Amino acid sequence: MNINATLINLYHVCQRECWLHTNGINMEHTSDTVYDGKLLHETSYPQRAEKYTEIELSAVLNDEIILTGKIDFYDAKEKIIHETKRSDKIEEAHEWQVKYYIWLLELNGIEDVEAILEYPTLRHKNLVKLSEADKQHLLSIIRNIAQLKVSDNCPPKINAKICKSCSYYELCYIDE
Repeated sequence: MNINATLINLYHVCQRECWLHTNGINMEHTSDTVYDGKLLHETSYPQRAEKYTEIELSAVLNDEIILTGKIDFYDAKEKIIHETKRSDKIEEAHEWQVKYYIWLLELNGIEDVEAILEYPTLRHKNLVKLSEADKQHLLSIIRNIAQLKVSDNCPPKINAKICKSCSYYELCYIDE
């Protein structure tokens, strides 16, 4: 079973979206919000691609779960992950996504890494560190996502304000 950083992020936003995504129902390609985020990512720091390294990581947890992650910008010299986001509306999910990256680096023998969440349109940055309690929380989340992934039941809609900007909105609310 594979678990990646996207699932860690989605789990904190909406477990229904996480279930849909993990079961191969992907709607991100139809979303203007997702496209806007990718465009922001590509254009906000044009010098960054030359300066930092993109890395893909993996680790095996308990011989059964393969953890993967793709870090867009990693400064190996300073041990800093740079993660660019469009908005801070789901900042908690962003924080858990980069904590997962930090933990994945640790599982690969790279210690003392920190992350900076960057919101260029808000001119805001947030330093993120990983604690021992965070690692236990990530283990718990991964177990929950693994259970969610094999479940035959899609979690209920959350009816939150954020649903209106979600790429799954029409799929979730088509009957209303």
